[in-house]
Amino acid sequence: MSDFTELTKLNAIWASKSGFMDAFSGLFDPSSIANHGQSTMEVERIFTPLGPMVCVADAQGIHLLEFVDRRAIELQVDRLRTTFQCDFTVGKNAFHLQLESELQAYFDQELKQFETPFVIRGTQFQETVWQQLTKIEYGQTLSYDGVAKAIGNPKAQRAVGKANGDNRLAIIVPCHRVIRADGGLSGYGGKVWRKQALLDLEGRKTLFPEMKNVRAWKPVS
Repeated sequence: MSDFTELTKLNAIWASKSGFMDAFSGLFDPSSIANHGQSTMEVERIFTPLGPMVCVADAQGIHLLEFVDRRAIELQVDRLRTTFQCDFTVGKNAFHLQLESELQAYFDQELKQFETPFVIRGTQFQETVWQQLTKIEYGQTLSYDGVAKAIGNPKAQRAVGKANGDNRLAIIVPCHRVIRADGGLSGYGGKVWRKQALLDLEGRKTLFPEMKNVRAWKPVS
């Protein structure tokens, strides 16, 4: 299947140290911002059955978790840099390790609620929407209209959709659980096939068997 072929290529790139460093330099451009930020966040990759993810954290918690081929991921990184006036470096802390363990349990269908601390900052409206997303329970979905009504702004469906798309914390702030009123999946920054796979997983279905082979992908020096 084409999705599996794509994942194999992504895993091979991000599993190697040189591939990861090239990807890091291209995405976070450390040479142009070194020592300009007020703080430093650590960047690590996490492998999942749906492909590698990039994870950014500091001493407060997780700030970004995205699939590496997410649409407009560069924009998310720029927003993070601007919001927190930070630099980035390759590394990991206790929050990376905790989240990696929780993601493995999640994909093994053994975990429904993430406990790793996270930080997500945006406009007041965005933060209200993101907070509402965390209230959508595992195995459940809610329409954009439903989210708008839940936050007391029933006419804000389109704004809710935009805020949903601006979420920087895939899976742990479950924007994938928001669907169209007619049951359609609509867009998803991490690609619609992943949205379907996540919903299938939470519906207790098994992921594509070949994707389980991602367990073999480990960072190499």
